[in-house]
Parts: sequence; structure tokens; C-alpha cells
Amino acid sequence: MRVAAIALSVFLVCASTTPAVAVTPRPVFQHYVALGDSYAAGPGIPRQNGTPTGCGRSSANYAGKLARWLRVTRFADVSCGGATTVHMTRPQAVPEGENPPQFDVLRADTDLVTITIGGNDFGFGEILATCARLGAQDPSGSPCREHYTAGGRDELLDRVARVGGLVDRVLAEIHQRSPRATVIVVGYLRILPPTKGCWPQVPFAAGDTAYFDRAEKALNTALGERARAAGARFVNPYPYSITHDACQPAHRRWVEPLRPAAPAVPMHPNEAGMTSVAGLTWLSAATAR
Repeated sequence: MRVAAIALSVFLVCASTTPAVAVTPRPVFQHYVALGDSYAAGPGIPRQNGTPTGCGRSSANYAGKLARWLRVTRFADVSCGGATTVHMTRPQAVPEGENPPQFDVLRADTDLVTITIGGNDFGFGEILATCARLGAQDPSGSPCREHYTAGGRDELLDRVARVGGLVDRVLAEIHQRSPRATVIVVGYLRILPPTKGCWPQVPFAAGDTAYFDRAEKALNTALGERARAAGARFVNPYPYSITHDACQPAHRRWVEPLRPAAPAVPMHPNEAGMTSVAGLTWLSAATAR
């Protein structure tokens, strides 16, 4: 309860320039590296300033906010929309260029690393598209759940297990390249509510919204387990984003639906969501030092 209360106080003051200063002393880091996929990059959120532009990297993503609050000496944000665990060590082709292997910016003196990864290995984009397509055919049923459990096993839970193994290797490599770094794995904001959906803003069938939500919760749980097993820290924004998912009113949500009201790519965090994640990540960094 104490942690939740502290986190809530961060959110209440998060509109200021350095919100967490009101809650806890500023941790001291010198060389901060931010890694990850679109939930780290912030596609569609002003101001887009990444190179290449196809990565959709915003200066107002959670890493950009955290770097400013921490006042780090050196900051490298190489997060990129569409990135998988493979793109930590291999280049990623994107519109208008190529994002180099993200681990290339890690150094022996890097003392803070944040990473959001695993969602594209899990298949967020494909799952959302499949559930939307099937939902249009059977709005009152659960065709997406039936699709992913047709073989007698839950394919999405099997994917979660595979993602865990991939993340193990990613975290081991970060530790090898930057052995003195505080590593913070940042999970995913809640995308959909646990029960009733919001057709047509998110065109899932009635029985599939809860199915997708359970799968995302399982992914976040697995990321937390792998982070702790590797000696890293874990920030889980999922429980804090209850009532802030894509089905909520525009003024409340942290993830945008298919037709965003705030600047963001559909089914991705808006700036309010990024600010909240940044506040939680600040707390994790502060207790690490």
C-alpha cells in the first residue's frame, strides 16, 4: 500500500517539470541508455525527433522525460517501433532508414538502462489485428479466443513462455556489456479492460476483450519474473493503468483506441501514459541507489 500511495502522489504532481522531486530525492546517474519497442519510443507523440524517423521516437516518451528529470550527463535513446529482441543485436529496417543494433550504444560505464521489449515477439500487432478481424464476424462471441486455442493449447500463453526465454538472453547481454548498470525492465500499460470492451473504438468481440487482457497480464508477469531472475528491476505499469485503458474516456486514458483523440499511434500510449510510466520508473531508479 505504501508503494501504491507513493506512486499515486507521483501521478498527482506529474504535470510539473520534475514531478518525482516532490516525492523522493533525485537519484544520480551519469550515462543513461533507453532501449525498446514502440511502447518505449512513443510513435505519434510530439515531438518526434528520432533518427531514422521510421522508428517513431518521441522526446516526450518515458525515457525522454526520465532523462530530463534525472539530469543525466549522457543520454542515448535508441528505442524503435516494431523492435523485437532480435533488434537488440541486429539492425532494424524501418521506413526512411535503418536503426542500428540497439546494444551498440551500451558502454562499460553505462550506469542506467531501461528497456521495454517482448511485445512484438509476443505478437501484439498481429493479435490485435486478428481479434479485430474475427470480432467483426462474430461480435457477440469469442472468435479470437477460439482461434488461438483451436489446437487444444492456448497459443498466446505458449508465446509468453517463449518471450521469457528471449528476454533472459537480452538481459544477460546487457549485463555483459554494461556490468555496472542499474537495469530496469519496463512492462506494458494496460491496453484493454478486463471485461466489457468498447465496440467500435476497439472492435473486439464481446468475449475476446477479457481474453486479450489476460494474455497481456501474463506477459507482464513473465517479464517481471525474468527481470528479477536476472537481477534487474521491474516496473509494471499494468495495475496502475486500470481505468486508463483504450476504452476509457479521452481525458482519462493512457492508451489510445483505433481513432486517437490525443497525438499517438492507435493502440499505443499517449503522452499522459508516458508520463505515468516515467514516474513509476523514477521510483524504481530512486530505490536502486
